[in-house]
Amino acid sequence: MRVVIAEDNVLLSSGLELLLTAKGFDVAAITQDAPGFVAAVAEHRPDVTIVDVRLPPSFRDEGLLAALRVRRRYPGLPVLVLSQYVEQQYASELISDGRGGVGYLLKDRVSRVSEFVDALRRVAAGGTVMDPEVIAQLLTRRAHDPIDDLTPREREVLALMSAGEDNATIAARLVITENAVHKHIGNIFAKLGLSPDDSGHRRVLAVLTYLSRRP
Repeated sequence: MRVVIAEDNVLLSSGLELLLTAKGFDVAAITQDAPGFVAAVAEHRPDVTIVDVRLPPSFRDEGLLAALRVRRRYPGLPVLVLSQYVEQQYASELISDGRGGVGYLLKDRVSRVSEFVDALRRVAAGGTVMDPEVIAQLLTRRAHDPIDDLTPREREVLALMSAGEDNATIAARLVITENAVHKHIGNIFAKLGLSPDDSGHRRVLAVLTYLSRRP
C-alpha cells in the first residue's frame, strides 16, 4: 500500500516512515510543505495520505487546504489528518464531502502503534476514523452560528453575494461604494472564520454557509 506523508517535523516523519515500512506500507514520498505534498500525490498516486494541518510557511492550515485540494483533484483520495490541532472550518469540509476515506487523529492522543496502523488501513479502505476529541470540538464550535455575528449591512451584502451578484452590482443595489462592499466582504470572511489564502474559494464557502441556514 503506497503512502505519501506531509509532515514538517523531521523526527516524526522519519518515525512514521520506519513504522509504516515495518508494517508493509510503501512510503513513496515525505514532503515538508503543501506544494510538495500536492506534487507528490500527482506523481505517486498513493493509496492513502497522511497530512499535518499546519505546514510551512505560515503554519496555519496549509496541510488541510492541500488535502482538500487533492481530494477535489482526485475524488475519494484517502486522507488521514494527523495533527496537534483541530481546524474547524476546513476539517468540517473535508469530513462532510460524503466520499469516505477520511480520518482525523490528534498526535498527543495516539497511544498505540497498532491502533494508528489500523486507523490508516481503515481510511485507505474508504472508511472514516475520527478521534472523539475532534468530534467534540467540531460539535461545540458548530453550536454557535457565526451568521449571527454579522451586522445587518453585512447580511445584506452576503444575501446579494448568494444571489450571484458581483461587487459592483452589490454596491449599486445598496447605494454604497465598491470599496465599502469590499470591506464588508472582508468582515464577513473574518467573522465566518474563512482563511485569506483563497478569496474565490472563501466567497463560495461564505455563500454556502448562508444558504445552509435558510429554511
